[in-house]
Amino acid sequence: MQTLTLRDYQDQVDEWVKQHGVRYFGELTNLGILMEEVGEVARLMVRLYGEQSFKSTPRTREDLAEELADVMFVLTCIANQTGVDLSAAVADNLEEKARRDHRRHWQNPKLTS
Repeated sequence: MQTLTLRDYQDQVDEWVKQHGVRYFGELTNLGILMEEVGEVARLMVRLYGEQSFKSTPRTREDLAEELADVMFVLTCIANQTGVDLSAAVADNLEEKARRDHRRHWQNPKLTS
């Protein structure tokens, strides 16, 4: 299995859309699709890790991986069509979280007890 950088993935998604999808759906359409995909992750999570049971055939963690990949695909489509460099955005976000939350979680008694 090939390891991809976020930039590589953004480029591959762009190529896939051009080859197989004709064009990107509109931004608001992709937002709706993203919400649907996140809902599928939520539905699966509450059955795998929560109290709800499956109605028919149980699903697995491999199914969860597929659903998370679907979320990432649509999220990447949105990033591509709006000009967001996910590599830079993720790096900036982690840096901000590290600065802002450096000690906060260590001081949370709910996490350290």
